[in-house]
Amino acid sequence: MPIIKSAIKKQRQDVKRTSANKKYDHEFKKALRDVRKGTAKSLTEVYSKIDKAAKKNVIHKKKASRLKSLASRMLNRAK
Repeated sequence: MPIIKSAIKKQRQDVKRTSANKKYDHEFKKALRDVRKGTAKSLTEVYSKIDKAAKKNVIHKKKASRLKSLASRMLNRAK
């Protein structure tokens, strides 16, 4: 347990930021799972969730690009 006031505040911020990041992380992973299963509604929704995660710095922008390419390939193979 932190004793210093600034360390207490930092711990509070970390908990808050971690929960926000998990939300975006879960959303884009769920979208990719839907693509794999073939239950994704549209490619634009998947792209949107991946882009939001990249914008919030949950994932790197190049990883986001790679994931969008992967999602596109998976949907094309399913058709």
